[in-house]
Amino acid sequence: MIRARRTWATAIAALTVVGMSPAVAQARQPPDVRTATATNVNDRDLPPGWRITHGGGGSALEWRSPRPVPAGDARVEFHAGGRLVGAPRPDNDGRTFRLPLDDARAADLTGLQVLAAGRRLDQGDGAASDARDRRSAEPAAPTPPAGLPAGSVDPGRPGTYRTTTGEYTLDPVRLPGFPAPVEMRGVVVAPKDAPGKRPVALFLHGRHSTCYVPGSDEVTVDWPCAGGAEPIPSHRGYLRDQKLLASQGYVTVSISANGVNGQDWNAEDGGAQARSSLVRTHLARWADWAAKPATAPAAVRKAPKTDLSRALLVGHSRGGEGVNRAAMDSLYPPPAGQDGYRGKARWHVRGTVLIGPTIFGQNPVPDVPSLTVLPGCDGDVSDLQGQVYADGTRGVSRGKALHSSVYMVGANHNYFNSEWTPGRAQAPADDDFWHDPEQPDPVCSPGAATRLTADQQHRAGATYIAAAARLFVAGDDRVRELLDGSGRRAPSADPARVLTHAVGANRGAGFLPDGSVKVTGGRLCSAIDPDPRAACLGTAAGGSSPHFAYWQTERETGRRAVALRWSAPGSAVKVRPGKPLSVKGAKSLALRVFVPANTTGTRLDVSVTDAAGKRADLGRVRVDGLPGSDRTSSYWAREVRVPLTAATRAGLDLRRIASLELTPRTGSGQAWLMDAWAWSPGTPAVREAPLARVDIGRLEVKEGDSGVRTYQVPVRVSGKGSGTVRLYVLDPVTGTAEDRLVTVRSGRGAIDVRVKVKGDRRYSWDVSHDVFVKAVRGSVVGSHAGGVTAENDDPMPEITVEPVAGEVTEGQPLTWRVSLSAPADVEMTKTLRIVPVPGRPELSTKDVDPQWLLDLTDEVPDGAVPLSRLDYAYLWASVPAGQTGAEVTVPTIRDQVAEQTEYVGLRSTDDEGEPHGPLLTGTVLDAS
Repeated sequence: MIRARRTWATAIAALTVVGMSPAVAQARQPPDVRTATATNVNDRDLPPGWRITHGGGGSALEWRSPRPVPAGDARVEFHAGGRLVGAPRPDNDGRTFRLPLDDARAADLTGLQVLAAGRRLDQGDGAASDARDRRSAEPAAPTPPAGLPAGSVDPGRPGTYRTTTGEYTLDPVRLPGFPAPVEMRGVVVAPKDAPGKRPVALFLHGRHSTCYVPGSDEVTVDWPCAGGAEPIPSHRGYLRDQKLLASQGYVTVSISANGVNGQDWNAEDGGAQARSSLVRTHLARWADWAAKPATAPAAVRKAPKTDLSRALLVGHSRGGEGVNRAAMDSLYPPPAGQDGYRGKARWHVRGTVLIGPTIFGQNPVPDVPSLTVLPGCDGDVSDLQGQVYADGTRGVSRGKALHSSVYMVGANHNYFNSEWTPGRAQAPADDDFWHDPEQPDPVCSPGAATRLTADQQHRAGATYIAAAARLFVAGDDRVRELLDGSGRRAPSADPARVLTHAVGANRGAGFLPDGSVKVTGGRLCSAIDPDPRAACLGTAAGGSSPHFAYWQTERETGRRAVALRWSAPGSAVKVRPGKPLSVKGAKSLALRVFVPANTTGTRLDVSVTDAAGKRADLGRVRVDGLPGSDRTSSYWAREVRVPLTAATRAGLDLRRIASLELTPRTGSGQAWLMDAWAWSPGTPAVREAPLARVDIGRLEVKEGDSGVRTYQVPVRVSGKGSGTVRLYVLDPVTGTAEDRLVTVRSGRGAIDVRVKVKGDRRYSWDVSHDVFVKAVRGSVVGSHAGGVTAENDDPMPEITVEPVAGEVTEGQPLTWRVSLSAPADVEMTKTLRIVPVPGRPELSTKDVDPQWLLDLTDEVPDGAVPLSRLDYAYLWASVPAGQTGAEVTVPTIRDQVAEQTEYVGLRSTDDEGEPHGPLLTGTVLDAS
């Protein structure tokens, strides 16, 4: 079996970014990704469960789990040395994940880990024991947050309408990049006898297993389902939520997306564009049926007439990212080549509800109101990256759309969908938060005081979906206090503890750490940075923060917070923006602040100073930490407010506030300030701004045999108006990430990003020049990732194995030479399986050098064990890049025992590690 690893130093490429309008240009330090060029980085150096395979499609890094890994919404990623290597493809067995090494970023394959949203999937007994040891020092039973006063309205109470339920199935549709058609199926729940045209709510489920075999525990992520298997009806998991909304007068439809789930593993955006295309295709059919009711399916004809100008999109997990993209695409159409929907948007999305969502692109839609539910015990999207749907909109557009973040203590990921809930689901289902019976998690294990039951969780979820509908679609401002950090609860969600904060709406000028700001007495920290001196939250925190969810690059520019640490009360931290802010007309100053999990009673005095130096103490706030463990993302900001009355009385110029000051009044502690805003009550009307849209594509080219060719990265600018984005370009040779601000204008074509590729005639791997983009101001981002992939077009050298010393006397080494027909630009390895020689006595563990044996198998067994019976009976020969041969040896030892001639056999291995091909025989003669 031949193996290949990339030697980045020989993959010559140059990169130039030209023709931009940079506001700022800054070269970033390389993300310390190292080349996999160590002499012996091969299967025996990899942790248990890992190996490198080779087949007709090329070499791949493979991990096999000892137990099935449920199909989830978080993207499974391979990391090494703390750096991203790539996203593997799942096999149908639910255990095996393979990453083509052509797709891998440069990395030393040491310290391998399998992560999904920051959660380890490959933890062995040692890692689990370490986690148990850490948890043993935590509080045995963190207490739930104190209950909040009830709001003036309760959107979780059923309405007055009776409901009707039905389903429709249409012809499947083709979506770009997916070989199999995707189903068009929906379950409709609508009010009976509701007058006039009714608003519409569309639900989209997330990524889950697609098929199951009735009567068994077998589930797969195939599409279409194999014979004997049935589609899992994930789209029927929101009937409870649909019936609540229908009773309140909404026509609801929940659509199936198994065809996307079964094919999105290779999509650069995780399937977001495909899900958007599917959502908008359904909406277009509803628009057709509204115009011609007689053409509608029976389930739709039973429903009242619909008003698609009042549409709410609800998405769970990857479905959340899908409806976010659908809202974006409805306002700012995507490039036609990547879109599966053709036509104009004949609907108006008034808001989105995003439940435990992914946001791989970190590209929210700033002018569409959103409510994001963050489940405190999410075992799938465990980093709670959906927080970016609020944080990522700051300063991007007009800021009038409310973006609410709803933290639901004790909720897991799956139980918002009854078809993903054990005991209710038609197909096999489980609790996504893994439970260790030997050491229960103090927050999230079943039975913990903070953990919700499935019924409690689903009821709370339905209540907050209804709250979003009532605020975003119906315009009932009385509901806002349940969603915007005002500290009110919806009684229908009891006993769930639900906390909220928000950005946008009637928030005015803000103290934002992302911009030009100076901090004294504290630390302006970076959300994403490998340097612990710069990072906001270190690895020793005992948990993580949704505000600092990882994106694509090891460092991010301009994504920051203010870190406070004090050992005595009275040590003030001052935040001074680049220019004075106006808070005139605002009622309060709203701050988003978080403190460590399980802490209580942190008190901070808040004061402001105007440009003339006048100072006013606004008041004191108390911030408590959330219940948390080392497995939860509990470093989440609480919203606290102080009135501006004192500043008015003191005669401050509220149009020119120059600084914000926080003074701790507790003995010692830590806190992080995310931002502070001038706040007033009310929900203003939202007008979508004319924003520029940026999409990055991927160009695949052949490297060629000679010369240097320059290629343009396909970066498309569309939409309306002008804006600013931050462009990140990764150099495939050094791993350096270069970022700069770029001004983009619609109608100006593309951003000019060019790469140079040098051709050669030697075998190597594909070289990927990756580019990423984020919106900064006046823009939205569709496809956030792309670049140019230079494909290797040279044949793999032929490999031969010949004996150098195939017959020796004991005490001498058996030696074979692995030869290449031509040198390669990557390291090549040959794997040989030790096998018996039929009918001949076999060389044993007592006949070989013990240190060699220890290096080979990590242990020396007792007694004489035939080499072919060892668990790791493989030999590896590595041919370095640029060379044409290497030797593999079996060192024998001489003893004083008279023995017969002994033999060892070697055979190449196939993709499954099984021997195949001709037998190579080594003969060891007795020396006595």
